[in-house]
Amino acid sequence: MDLLNTLVDKGLRRETPTRAEALAVLATTDDELLDVVAAAGKVRRHWFGRRVKLNYLVNLKSGLCPEDCSYCSQRLGSKADILKYTWLKPDEASRAAAAGLAGGAKRVCLVASGRGPTDRDVDRVSDTIKAIKEQNEDVEVCACLGLLSDGQAERLREAGADAYNHNLNTSESTYGEITTTHTYADRVDTVRKAHAAGLSACSGLIAGMGETDEDLVDVVFSLRELDPDSVPVNFLIPFEGTPLAKEWNLTPQRCLRILAMVRFVCPDVEVRIAGGREVHLRTMQPLALHLANSIFLGDYLTSEGQAGKADLEMIADAGFEVEGAGEVTLPEHRTGGGWGSHEGGGCGSHEGSGCGSHEGGGVCGTVPASASSPAASASADEPRPDLVAVRRRGAGTDLAPNA
Repeated sequence: MDLLNTLVDKGLRRETPTRAEALAVLATTDDELLDVVAAAGKVRRHWFGRRVKLNYLVNLKSGLCPEDCSYCSQRLGSKADILKYTWLKPDEASRAAAAGLAGGAKRVCLVASGRGPTDRDVDRVSDTIKAIKEQNEDVEVCACLGLLSDGQAERLREAGADAYNHNLNTSESTYGEITTTHTYADRVDTVRKAHAAGLSACSGLIAGMGETDEDLVDVVFSLRELDPDSVPVNFLIPFEGTPLAKEWNLTPQRCLRILAMVRFVCPDVEVRIAGGREVHLRTMQPLALHLANSIFLGDYLTSEGQAGKADLEMIADAGFEVEGAGEVTLPEHRTGGGWGSHEGGGCGSHEGSGCGSHEGGGVCGTVPASASSPAASASADEPRPDLVAVRRRGAGTDLAPNA
């Protein structure tokens, strides 16, 4: 296909695809799917080889969120039967993180639900970061605490945080209709605060909430403009007890097309498969490793993930290798010898022109309940509520975590 040859060439040069090209990737047929994966895989291997970075989530505070994000099991008014607990102590969080690190993770993502941290919350998280780094000097720590106030990103950086996650989730045009407690601009502002403080910015999206192809392309192009170092791609986990419990708009094939589109638009960025991969990619997960160079290991915030051992076996069986603690994830032109340097174009050249798991991590947003594009309707998946399992182990429990 001429389209795929063009996209590969642009990806290898870090040039921005056109919106029409990005939309065309999402519109490809199932007969063309392996060609799409192979093409995006060339771009992925050019910048990241066959390495897979492992990340591990620690939910510092579960539930108890005052925001009304429709996709979130921790939202205000959620009837999902999830674990609920207040802040973990630094030593508890450090023990939880150690399980993921023992399983091969090189980044720990510390997540707390809520609109944003108070200064006291920043102190708590700072103490936790220090506790984790005392035990594991080389570990990367990413904080995900919601909207940041002035000076908070700098304090987290001083405490030893390497990165900050705050997802855009969906397109700006949709966002204005889905929440009244904050704006899309608030989210963009927090990603920029992280950048300005010298933190590696992590910002991504949630697919499968009834959005159109245009919405998906809009949010990915917005992310490219913000130039985060990592882009987590979440697939909606339709929790019973939340407003989006009946939203099953994804097939494994559509998930692969979305990941390919993200790779083409942000060729040299860490693309991470985040929440929902087990629910929607299912047995196609190994193919997704040809598109993304990063995954979460084990469980998520309030849901269970694939067993950590199975993750490691999948990576090896697919011919990939776990990225070591001493290896640098990003290409040299993005790191510049340290976090936060994006000289040379960063996530592409920007010519002509925001840790993770969607279940929590600060401010949430709701989404429309029905798909508004023919492509989305045509690709509706059969509901698989049997694949949505609430986490009952690890952080906040006395049971061993899955890592």
